[in-house]
Amino acid sequence: METRRQLTPEDVQQALAALGLEIQIMTFDVSTATAPQAAAAIGAGLGSIVKSLCFIIDDQPMIVLTAGDQRVDDRKLGALYNVSRKKVKIADAETTIAVTGYAPGGVPPIGHRTPLPVLIDQTLSRFEVVYAAAGSARSIFPIPFATLVTITKGRIVDVVKD
Repeated sequence: METRRQLTPEDVQQALAALGLEIQIMTFDVSTATAPQAAAAIGAGLGSIVKSLCFIIDDQPMIVLTAGDQRVDDRKLGALYNVSRKKVKIADAETTIAVTGYAPGGVPPIGHRTPLPVLIDQTLSRFEVVYAAAGSARSIFPIPFATLVTITKGRIVDVVKD
């Protein structure tokens, strides 16, 4: 299998521009790979950080965008696709890079190597502006929640643990 280059924040910036958005990616000297790190770096609430997680559901890769203060419930995710939770797995790093182009900790909600279905945790809607990873473990971008839904064509669902 050919090895393709890993995508970068520049690729995310191009994807934002291609969508007609004038959003600038912010790069930090500290890690923003986890939601708590990202929240600390920008001084925002943990819930306003978008975790972009690559899941494999019944052998289909997809992106689940969830609030930084929530955890995905694999039972709820399986129920959306009428499969048991045994058919719901978080993708490993190699798979995540292969399908999105980005390593875990830097997966953006857009600009993936492969077009992927996107599910959006409804608890993110608490925030007018949310902060998403931008292609590396040190970059993020702010985006209005409504715009995030539009550009990802994401389906808003209840997929977090009660």
